[in-house]
Amino acid sequence: MAGAGNKASKASPQTPSTHWAQIGESSFVAGMWLLYQIHRLLGRWLFLLCLYPVVSYYWLSRPLARRSSLDYLQRMQQAHGLWPQPPGWRASLRHFRVFAQVILDKILAIAGRYPASRVQVLGQQAVMDLIARGQGAVFITAHMGCIELSQVLAEQRAGLRLNVLVHTRHAQQFNRMLARLSPGSQVRFLQVKEFNAATAILLAERVSAGEFIAIAGDRVPVHAGNTAQAPFLGAQAAFPTGPYVMAALLKCPLLLMTCTHAGDGYALQIETLASQVLLPRAGREQALAQYAARYAAALEARLRSAPWDWFNFFPFWAQANAPQPVTPLAQAQKSSPHDPERSTHADPL
Repeated sequence: MAGAGNKASKASPQTPSTHWAQIGESSFVAGMWLLYQIHRLLGRWLFLLCLYPVVSYYWLSRPLARRSSLDYLQRMQQAHGLWPQPPGWRASLRHFRVFAQVILDKILAIAGRYPASRVQVLGQQAVMDLIARGQGAVFITAHMGCIELSQVLAEQRAGLRLNVLVHTRHAQQFNRMLARLSPGSQVRFLQVKEFNAATAILLAERVSAGEFIAIAGDRVPVHAGNTAQAPFLGAQAAFPTGPYVMAALLKCPLLLMTCTHAGDGYALQIETLASQVLLPRAGREQALAQYAARYAAALEARLRSAPWDWFNFFPFWAQANAPQPVTPLAQAQKSSPHDPERSTHADPL
């Protein structure tokens, strides 16, 4: 029960100036490797018994992340009334402990050790059809559940090569660890500090070769702050426009892929957000806002059945008022003589 018996209190999330990337996370590559080795020695339940105190300490020592967790849970309660009582601090601690379990599953997924029998894949026909045509696409994902289980999809579907874009400096270390733990993996991590001409050419080549690009749609990168406002859990929130601009530039379908707990495992859900992303010059910002709104609505719908599975421990709604610099990705999309922005057709939303 979400904080039953707790006195409801309004969370005070972090200030808008605190960017999520400045907060840090517990899943650095070296730490993940160490945790994997500990799991091999102790097994799942002993491992979790050791991990819970660490997560509890993290919860106690990070008031900003703790308040952001509570802010999210309270917004979920206000929007959908999922629990008998308003979420309190015990609900926030439970939120962190669910994250601890997911950390283990992330490690097992990357290592290729998570049982595929415990992963339901829903909506995979859209991916199979694209593979059959030799066509690539962009997956827009979220920090919910164990999205690393997309590796299971890549292993089960011959021809699916997945490139995961990350905005951290750990991409090369992830790839090395992945090569050690799962040599046959069809997943690669690509570090993208900024979207420039070289990045565009690389991604275009991979999509043209029938490969898939995965990028998160619920965090604004440090150096790519272009956002669109969309309603999410009862308030306006800022969502990065990068995934939509990227799909428009690459002229490929945009698919939503999320992962949530289901039974004793997970459900990996896939749906088509747009068969083609069109950003007409007249009304470009409105089109971006419509895509972001569609994404936010789908995200909220899935979180209603799995409210503990969203792991953005930073002031998500505070980003709505943050300044937005012009980024290389947006500039590239505006200046490209062949981009869909010049199309006179209506945005298919």
